[in-house]
This record gives sequence, C-alpha cells and structure tokens, in this order.
Amino acid sequence: MAIHSHPRSIDEVKASVDVALDEAHAALRELNTQIWSNPETAYEEYKAHDAICSFLEKQGFTVKRHSYGLETSFEALYGSGGRLINFNAEYDALPDIGHACGHNLITTSSVAAFLALSSVLKKYGVPGRTQLLGTPAEENGGGKAKLIDAGAYKGVDISLMAHPGPKDLFPGIIADGAGGILMNARKEIHCKFTGKSAHAGGNPWDGINALDALVVSYNNVAVLRQQILPDERIHCAFLDTPKVANVIPASTEAYWQIRSPTLKGLNRLMAKVRGCIEAGGQATGCQAEILEKELYTDVRLNETLCERYQAHMDRYGRYVLKKYDKVVTGSSDVGNVSYVVPTLHTAFGIPAPKGSYPHEPSFAAAAGTDNAHQEAVIVGKSLALIGWDMITNDDMFTVAKQQWEGEIAK
Repeated sequence: MAIHSHPRSIDEVKASVDVALDEAHAALRELNTQIWSNPETAYEEYKAHDAICSFLEKQGFTVKRHSYGLETSFEALYGSGGRLINFNAEYDALPDIGHACGHNLITTSSVAAFLALSSVLKKYGVPGRTQLLGTPAEENGGGKAKLIDAGAYKGVDISLMAHPGPKDLFPGIIADGAGGILMNARKEIHCKFTGKSAHAGGNPWDGINALDALVVSYNNVAVLRQQILPDERIHCAFLDTPKVANVIPASTEAYWQIRSPTLKGLNRLMAKVRGCIEAGGQATGCQAEILEKELYTDVRLNETLCERYQAHMDRYGRYVLKKYDKVVTGSSDVGNVSYVVPTLHTAFGIPAPKGSYPHEPSFAAAAGTDNAHQEAVIVGKSLALIGWDMITNDDMFTVAKQQWEGEIAK
C-alpha cells in the first residue's frame, strides 16, 4: 500500500471523502434503489444481503456473507492496526408498507461511510480499521442483540449509524436532524393462557375460559395505563383467539411490547405488566405461561460523537442539533450496542410530504427519492469524518470513551 503524507487539515480529508463517493455515486444509487424496490421483513432480507455483498465485492472488499450465525447478516473489514470503527447497515422493511422506516437509507449512509473512511485510510496510510456490519431485523427480532451475543462487536472502538426521518421530526424546531436522540428501552412479554374446553351452551361450568383470562389481563393493563409515565408505552397483539363462539376456549396467546425511557424504568414497568397478566390467569383459573424476550435497551448518548456529527454536517451546509433532549418514543436495538461500545445513532431529515412520519406509506415513497439518497450520502460523509476523528485524534477518542463509561455506569 502506498503511504502518502498525513493530511494537513480536516478540509483535505473532506475533499478526499467527497472524491471517493463521487466515484461510487452511480453504483451506490443503484444499490439503494435495489433495496428500496425489494422490501423484505425481519430475517428474510436475502435480496438485500446479496445486493450489498455483491456491491462491496465489486468495490474490491472481501465480504463474509451469512456472518455470526445469521443468514442475512454480513461483515466487511478493511485496514490494519489502530482503532476499529463500526458502521451498522439496517435493511429490513415493514410488512405491507415496505421501507416506511427508510432502512434503505440507513444502508446507503453506512455503506457510503465505510467506503469513504476506508478510502482515506488507504490514501494517507493511516493505521486504522473499518467494519461494515449487516444488522438484520431491527424492526422486530433484535438482530443487533444477537450479533452482540455472537461477538460481532468484539474489538470495536466506536459504532456509528444514522436513521432518516422527516424534516419536521422535532416539533417547533427547524433542523436537518440531530446528533443524538433519546429512545425508549423496549422488551416483550409473550403469554399463553391454558384452560379447559367445554360446550358453551351445554355445560359451560365445566370449562375454564382462556379467552376470559386474556381479556382480563388486557383490561388490567388498560387500567395500569393511567399510572405510567408520559413517555412509557404498552402495546398488545392477540396472536391466537377462538374462531367459534360455541366452545369455551382452552387456549389463547398474545404478546405485549413495553417501553420506558430508561432500562431501570423498563424493568419496573415490566414487573407491573407481568403482574397484570398473571392476575388474568389467577382470576379465571387458567395457567399462564409467560416468556420475556427481545430486550431493546435505551440509547446511551455520547457528547463527543454528537458534537462531531453536528460539526461535520455543518461542513456540508446542514444544520443539526447536537442532541434532542425529549424522548423519541420509538425503540431500536442500537441501544444494546450503545451499552457495549461508544455509539452514535443520529437522526437526519429527508424531504417528505407535510405530516408524513416513519411507518407510514407516504414516508416509504419519500425514502426512495433522489433527494433522500443525496441526504443519506451527505450523512455518510459526515460519519466517515467522525471515524477519521476517532482514529487519528487520541485525545478526542479518550474523552469519548470516558463519557461512555460514565453513561453506562449511571
């Protein structure tokens, strides 16, 4: 590898980042379109997996497909020595409404960042490493949590990614996004009630009604809603209910998603919701089988990474908040990553119809436009520059690491 002189300024590095992504412009736009045009749900993202891996291989990278025990995950690595910067690529879609959360743009920004940072490390001969990690099933399934357990983030020094939203994501604030956004911790409770069937007209007294258990538990949670915090949320889906009315049902199933701004708050709320569900079984005489799973933690913000994102986005003419202090009541498994490594999970705005919001069809349409793609690439350039900061500035990295240690100790 040819070793060039160390760049004199961040502006010189920015110019090199711009050149690298100008060269990849057409191929990157095609990749974005492929993912957006072929939406796939959690752990079914085979087309997206193959498209991204093929793209990276054509760019000269070695890619480990189907990595860390997940069929639709992948890993690409570049460089040697120095610190390791991770970029997360999400590409799962939503049932029926496609890329209404804009994960095609998350892939675009992370792939762009990986290409750009790898390019400048090579150009200037700087010790440092990059990792592009394919992280399936963010919407439902906790892909990053499984990747953490499988060791995908072992040795990572900094993790970076960005999530799109509408330009008016923050009410009353005109901005192109935010470096840091607070998100709720989330966990699921799955429950199966087992009773005893009987003829509903002939001998209902011999039955034990599993539907009653489910309804009672749901009503218990509905009463609990009066006493939860404004940013806390409880959602429920009935998975298995009776299909006929003349039989006392012997079995029902449902699951709840519980959200709270902090992990500690989530644990407290989980205990209350679990008590409501168990009480439904006790009141009706049904057995309640309860399973807690799919923990998404809250996101631990990092002041240094947020500040660097704000500064680099300003270089591209974008005004972003350093952080948004109110809790965005959604959840993401990137929170889990933020508990194991200093992490940046930004929000960036794309042009969208007034009133459009993620998880709506109108936002899916907006996520496929050229303007949205352009914003994702600019975000990717800024993420690459943050990666450069963290690799080349020892003092800045040390401060970011210390801030992270302080956050997770709270």
